[in-house]
Amino acid sequence: MNIEHFRKLEKMYLNANIQKMLFETTAISISEGSSEITLDIHKKYFHALNAIHGCIYFKLLDDSAYFAANSIVEDYFLLTTNFTTQLTRPASKGSLKAVGKVRFISKNLWIAESTIYNNGKEIGFGTGHFAKSKIQLTEEIGYF
Repeated sequence: MNIEHFRKLEKMYLNANIQKMLFETTAISISEGSSEITLDIHKKYFHALNAIHGCIYFKLLDDSAYFAANSIVEDYFLLTTNFTTQLTRPASKGSLKAVGKVRFISKNLWIAESTIYNNGKEIGFGTGHFAKSKIQLTEEIGYF
């Protein structure tokens, strides 16, 4: 288990431009084969019916599964090649927590799943396939 690798991935996530643009308050915790991302709900994430838009669910599910997978790959950036999302309940207040876990590893494929919770109640889940890119994990891409 490489704790330094986990902290560098966390910084890379929090400092990404998309994070700064989308999320006001978010936190991530990565460990071997798993990750947790939390987000406080704000009205700016709502669709017309005053609940969280599906893109927010998707991003949290994909990100938590992705970082669970990349936690065990220490040299290259992974890419999401496929992600399936199932949304089961709406959320409009409190906080969201997405929990990702690696389910399968082969030479060229990592499969991870994620479950998203609103104030402790499951509201959706997803499964993703991830492949190693040709981009090394370096300071230039925010891995420091």
